[in-house]
Amino acid sequence: MATAPRPRTSTRDPEDLGRRLTAWLDARLPGARVTDILVPSSNGMSSETLLFDIEHPETPVRACALRLAADPAAYTVFPVYDMSRQHRVMRLVAEHTDVPVPRVRWLEEDPAPLGAPFFVMDRAEGLVPPDVMPYTYEGNWLHAATDAERARLQDATVGVLARLHDQFPYQEAEFLLPDRFPKGSALSRHVAAQRDYYEWVVDGVPRSPLIEAAFDWLDAHWPKDEGPSVLNWGDARIGNIIYDGFEPAAVIDWEMASCGPRELDLGWTVYLHRFFQDLTVSFGQPGLPDFLRRDDIERRYAELTGHTPRDMEFHTLYAALRHAVVMLRIAYRQLHFGEVEPPADPDALIMHRDSLEAMVRGTYWS
Repeated sequence: MATAPRPRTSTRDPEDLGRRLTAWLDARLPGARVTDILVPSSNGMSSETLLFDIEHPETPVRACALRLAADPAAYTVFPVYDMSRQHRVMRLVAEHTDVPVPRVRWLEEDPAPLGAPFFVMDRAEGLVPPDVMPYTYEGNWLHAATDAERARLQDATVGVLARLHDQFPYQEAEFLLPDRFPKGSALSRHVAAQRDYYEWVVDGVPRSPLIEAAFDWLDAHWPKDEGPSVLNWGDARIGNIIYDGFEPAAVIDWEMASCGPRELDLGWTVYLHRFFQDLTVSFGQPGLPDFLRRDDIERRYAELTGHTPRDMEFHTLYAALRHAVVMLRIAYRQLHFGEVEPPADPDALIMHRDSLEAMVRGTYWS
């Protein structure tokens, strides 16, 4: 099946990063050497990941992963990359919950050594459901699994969210509330920050009537009872979990961690699977229609926590809206690098335009 070329994620040279990383590491472990440098094929569109080994007789860890703030020359997805914030979230999650997160090691806030702040953590081994080509397509390990194996993975993944939300003390997460929007509930401040992000994305480029209509829909359908706020993982999807078999071995990518109702994570989990599933169906494959279904996720989460998810149409539309803003930024980056031609209609840059339009009309779930 023909697909569009994958957008570039960096202009950096991995070998140069390796040399500079060795020099930085030598100040902490004299004589240490960085070897077997690898940039994962699944490297994300935002912060970058570098895998490497450390050779040193006294190293506290041999197999490492490095999270590096986005390359400013790569037309970044987000306006700010706070690596100390990600480092702190992962450390606190490990301290307060039994959610499996890689152990964080060194944090470097000075951009001089590698050109941007970064942190180093232990590398987890296992399998990750791919984004390219998506796990909903034929030919990957998750698609080839049995229904029972996928059900096991699904339940275990919902269990990660349940334990994170139940076990993490909310007061320890309040530093994640956006300072720029000091008033209102956690949810209203979250949405205000997303509106602000959208304004940054469309600064100097055509605006999206669809995204703006979706924000208006949120205002018209605001939950009467937002429910309690918890720590939200943020980018809560199976593509950000490393699995040992069909059990989570490491929960990664805490860049979007936030405070808000439990349904922020649940809505993102539901919709990000729907995004891949809808895309797969549009190309003539059945995908995985019985996997990560909204009703099943809601039911299992309620069984595990005693909290029945509420206002899920609001939260799944909000997830689709947030994803649309990110996708619009990525599309404008492709235009910036000359990878695609500019369309007459900016909404045509949103890959899941049809599903977001159906949500705004109220016809998507029917």
